[in-house]
Amino acid sequence: MVGETAALRLGSTVAKAAAQMWLGGKRREQERRMDMSELIRVRVSGLRFQRGVERQFDEMADAVYDRLAPFLEREFPGLAENSRQAVIDAVCDTFAAADLSDEAILAADARPAEIVRRLTGAARPPVGLGEAETRLYEVLFAECVEYYVRIVRGLPVFEERALSELLARTTSLGAEIARVLQRLPDRSLFAPEGTDRDGEFRRRYLELVSTTLDEVELFRRTSDRAGAQVRLSVAYVSLRATGDEMRARREGARRALPLLRPDMSDWENSGGEGAGMRVEAALGGPTRVLLRGEAGSGKTTLLRWLAVTAARGAFTGELAGWNGLTPVFVKLREYSGRALPAPEAMLDSVAGQITGVMPKAWVERQLAGGRALLLIDGVDELLDAERRGVREWLRKLLAAYPEVRMVVTSRPAAAGADWLRREKFTALHLDRMTPPDLAAFVRQWHQAVRELGEELPCPVEELPRYEQSLLNSLKDRPHLQSLAGTPLLAAMLCAMHLNRGSQLPRDRMELYRNALHTLVHERDADRNVPSAVDSGLSLGDKVVLLRDLAWRLSDNNRSEISLDQAAVHVGRKLAGMRHLDEEDGRAVLESLRDRSGILRSPTLGRLDFVHRTFQEYLSAEEAAEEDRIGNLIERAHLDLWRETIIMAAGHANRPQREELLDGILDRAASEPRWTRKLHLLTAACQETVPQLSEELAGRVDTAVETLLPARRESDPAQLAAVGTSLLRKMPRSLTELSEKAAVQTVRTLALIGGSEALGLLSSYVGDKRDHVVRQLIQSWSYFDPDVYADAVLSGVQLAHHSVVVKHSGQLRPLGRLSPNRVDIRFPLDDLSALRMLPPVRDLIMWSLIGEVDLSHMPEMPSLNWLLLGADAVFTHLEALEFFPSLTHLGMSVLNTPDISSLRLGQKMVDVYLLEVTRDTDLAQCQTALSGLRRLNLWPYNFSPVDLAALPAIPELCLNRFDVSAWLETPNFKPPKVKRLQLQNCVLPHDRGALDFPGVEVRIV
Repeated sequence: MVGETAALRLGSTVAKAAAQMWLGGKRREQERRMDMSELIRVRVSGLRFQRGVERQFDEMADAVYDRLAPFLEREFPGLAENSRQAVIDAVCDTFAAADLSDEAILAADARPAEIVRRLTGAARPPVGLGEAETRLYEVLFAECVEYYVRIVRGLPVFEERALSELLARTTSLGAEIARVLQRLPDRSLFAPEGTDRDGEFRRRYLELVSTTLDEVELFRRTSDRAGAQVRLSVAYVSLRATGDEMRARREGARRALPLLRPDMSDWENSGGEGAGMRVEAALGGPTRVLLRGEAGSGKTTLLRWLAVTAARGAFTGELAGWNGLTPVFVKLREYSGRALPAPEAMLDSVAGQITGVMPKAWVERQLAGGRALLLIDGVDELLDAERRGVREWLRKLLAAYPEVRMVVTSRPAAAGADWLRREKFTALHLDRMTPPDLAAFVRQWHQAVRELGEELPCPVEELPRYEQSLLNSLKDRPHLQSLAGTPLLAAMLCAMHLNRGSQLPRDRMELYRNALHTLVHERDADRNVPSAVDSGLSLGDKVVLLRDLAWRLSDNNRSEISLDQAAVHVGRKLAGMRHLDEEDGRAVLESLRDRSGILRSPTLGRLDFVHRTFQEYLSAEEAAEEDRIGNLIERAHLDLWRETIIMAAGHANRPQREELLDGILDRAASEPRWTRKLHLLTAACQETVPQLSEELAGRVDTAVETLLPARRESDPAQLAAVGTSLLRKMPRSLTELSEKAAVQTVRTLALIGGSEALGLLSSYVGDKRDHVVRQLIQSWSYFDPDVYADAVLSGVQLAHHSVVVKHSGQLRPLGRLSPNRVDIRFPLDDLSALRMLPPVRDLIMWSLIGEVDLSHMPEMPSLNWLLLGADAVFTHLEALEFFPSLTHLGMSVLNTPDISSLRLGQKMVDVYLLEVTRDTDLAQCQTALSGLRRLNLWPYNFSPVDLAALPAIPELCLNRFDVSAWLETPNFKPPKVKRLQLQNCVLPHDRGALDFPGVEVRIV
């Protein structure tokens, strides 16, 4: 049922109930149960008056519809249509069965909350609703009761009946007052005034959060509609996260390292190894998370989405347990230079309009009861000294309220992974978007802008063409994929593509420049917006003012300034711009804030840039314009100034570039503590500088040479940040390098990417060292699968190495190669896709999902080793009998307890049954297992397994098995084997209990 139909039905239901109360009411109960039109005919005489009454109640229904339609549109948007239909039916059924007579209304003193409590307590709860559906039912029913009571209280007859009821009550006034006093709320330390208003305030607060935070600003050319905002719940795209403490679900302690350049996985693939977990899944486990991410990586957007989704109780999957939590969103930048908020002040930013009526200690009760979701945004936007205060503030909060869930965000430079380790925070890192993520972002962005309708620069029906055109451009131009690695830059690319056709920027300097021009001036001027036409400020004038503000903020290590102070700075700058008549600094500043799209007021009376990236770009331009090169050199070792200095090198004229880079290199020579960091910064500046003098180019080359070759694990990521300019210094051959250095060199090239890097990698194919060959194979996932297979892998000896396949696009070119061992690591549920593989000896498939039919496997006459793992349910196990060369089989039976159909070929000698549980009936496959040389059992989490049904086999290997519990089972019998190997098992204290007659026991 669409939202409009649902709202109309609910509106009619509410209006009908009100009509029945008015026309039937207290005096004639039997008439109250009539249909509304029938009741009107009985109670109202005359056809004309009957039609008039019907029109009145139709208007009431329309008024309710006008309120409910947007409510239904924004609440629980993720619910399926059939689930929403079930909720609407339940609300209407409850209304039809409810006692809404005037007696019932007056008994509850016409208070909606009390009426809801009585009705829900008396009615049978709806059946068949899930958690999200039940939450929507409760919220929607309360809304309808609210509207019903407001309508009834406005009916002329209600005052008459209320007065009669009041007179009737006076006869028992004393007893009533006694009962009222008995109902006074119990007071406590955390509820000094009771909790009877908590639910009502929470409902109002969650509505406000759901509305005010459910918006996101798009980077695009727009009309004078303030902010050009669309709903965040429509535009949101799930990102990925990795962290030092996160482990792959099936691969033990292996760490996923965040990379500067994501795997070039198939664009339609849902992900791959190394891409990290979905951030929602990563957040679902730990109760305290430090979420780190680079500029524009989506940290604030994620927190806003968490707050909105919590307010609506609409979490699913790993976060379903968060439904029912109360979100508290705190923006730390609002507290720069002042004390961090006490609990009662934490709602001021989002819900300052209603905190005046907040029940006393309400926030404290949410925190103390473990019902709060505390979202702390922007540690990096405070000064160093203030960050230390944040940690102490968090420590005290957690000491007072240890059960609270908390997510804190920061840029990595401001908070290391261990910054909150003592407070038992799990550190997560928001990854740059993979190609599938970027494709999803592009699609979702174009879906979101549909809401802007006629404000778009093209007809809505043309959006699919723009969307596909941009996706094609991104697929064909790898450097753009890297450029659009964050939601901020991806949004800019989407906007520029929509506004300028296929003219996409070549580098980030051009990207920022184009974005600034679009946002600051062109979006209004091109559409003749009056405020832009009448303004005497040119684009250059506006940029001058913005540059000055940006530098003042950066120079003081701030990201926010008071509006009054900023107006003073703008006024002084205007006084020196003699060609302008403008003198009112505040008016100009407010115009820039309201119209440019670059500035905003995060809170009343404060000002900042919409993103720090713009502040850094403009600061860099101001540094070049005002010749502040010395200031940049002094700060070159500070992480917070890295991006500003790199872009300043691009803005600067030739003498300034020489001074800047010479100064940084001089510091590197005289300050050993910072030598490597300053050399990396100098190398990175080559991304933006148009040219260097011969002498300076020599110094830069010498500095780069000190960084090469890469040797440490951390080197490739740092060197790749330098960009493609590093490629000219990379070796054309690996023969002079140690194996370790050669491996890191290959990895560095893979992270840089592009056709030139691919050409270098192709020149390394003659290297026969095992680790180098393995790294060349692993680098496949960073390039177009067909191109890399032909240019690199075709020249590599693959016979003795495992080829890891991370996405389905690699299967086709793999057929042209000759690997003996293939390891498939992307989600796969249809084994017929393996028909593209060449003949292989070993096949490993860890990521099988869903129901996997083994009869769909193609013929593989040379297959010797087969491993079937992960979360699949296997069917047609008898198909394994028809692989003539298969000698070793590994299979997870966690989701396949019925293995009765298992059949094995005559050459099978070794079987690994993984994740065996008590439900796995080994007796079902006695015949299949009886001919083995060795059986390996890996119980799931030391789960008890019945070994009595095993046939006689030469060797049994038990891994992660509770041997002590096994020995104590009733009617214990030793296994019918010659050798018993115990690995990582729980063993008895008395090892003599393992002396079985005729059995050789080996403990590993």
